[in-house]
Amino acid sequence: MDFVLEARDPGSKARAGTITTSHGSIATPVFMPVGTAGTVKALHHVDLTETVKARIILGNTYHLYLRPGLDVLEPAGGLHQFMSWDKPILTDSGGYQVYSLAHRRKLTEEGVTFQSHIDGSRHMFSPEKAVDIQRVIGADIIMAFDECTPYPCDHDYALNSMQLTHRWLDRCLTHFRNTSPLYGHEQSLFPIVQGSTFHNLRKESAYYIADKQCPGNAIGGLSVGEPAEIMYEITELVCDILPQEKPRYLMGVGTPANILECISLGIDMFDCVMPTRNGRNGMLFTRAGIINIRNQKWKNDFSVIDEHGTAYVDQHYTKAYLRHLFAANEMLGPIIASMHNLSFYLWLVDEARKHIMKQTFQGWKQSMTEILTRRL
Repeated sequence: MDFVLEARDPGSKARAGTITTSHGSIATPVFMPVGTAGTVKALHHVDLTETVKARIILGNTYHLYLRPGLDVLEPAGGLHQFMSWDKPILTDSGGYQVYSLAHRRKLTEEGVTFQSHIDGSRHMFSPEKAVDIQRVIGADIIMAFDECTPYPCDHDYALNSMQLTHRWLDRCLTHFRNTSPLYGHEQSLFPIVQGSTFHNLRKESAYYIADKQCPGNAIGGLSVGEPAEIMYEITELVCDILPQEKPRYLMGVGTPANILECISLGIDMFDCVMPTRNGRNGMLFTRAGIINIRNQKWKNDFSVIDEHGTAYVDQHYTKAYLRHLFAANEMLGPIIASMHNLSFYLWLVDEARKHIMKQTFQGWKQSMTEILTRRL
């Protein structure tokens, strides 16, 4: 994997660059649609490439491990072949599921034992196994196994968790270097900065991760309930330490306004379920503000979904029609809304990139943020 920085915005810490992988190049800043189980919910691949214009998607190690399973993915030739996707893929390590399955897991030095949410069967993830699973999945970018701390948590818990994540990282890197990709293309491993909301721990973790000299670095444990201001503080603190010449990935963030703010702090890569999850529930992010399409006010609104939108769905369906689809529980409603929201997110980061290249990002961001947080 290669990363080239192409421009910086003089009014902020925003950057534009290009990541090159075996499955293609990724212009940054980039938003990665979440394809948890080998599919971005409700979207066909042609929609992802031609309408949404996704350059990379994210897969989930925990979910793919449980279903369809490694006994299907390996003979299929990995996730790219299995799902017929020829662009880059990033997989998380399963560490976030360690966090989200707190009621059904046991955490030890060796790893995490957990119960499947599907059938209750018991499984064990260690740093080495997380690498092995991601070798089988075959993603271009894979993540080190970590523990995502809850919010709030006390300093001692955050310290012990961070230190465990660092020890697990060392084991991940050793195993990664002692194994090889399975399908003839390169894989790159990113470590993850942890430390909850404590500045001293985040600094320590960022220096530890930077010292590993991996191809890129991630920031985890944010967007888990903390106020946005704290998320921004930690993001800026960590970005000031992580290497300038490596891409920075902020995991699980967030709203359009969050994304623009974190781009201004030096983040290059984002993922979040929000555009598709909120879309399935009738919330649309538009260039005029936020719409709850289920509201009665849209019943007789025959204007298009987003008059300034560039996606097919923005210009060919009306708000009244989309509201009708949701009211009638027609599956086309969530499909259109998901496609619109993802198209909007990809448009947003593309516009951010254009303004960074023109060195006009900061002023544009300030005017856009006011619009992005407006409810219509």
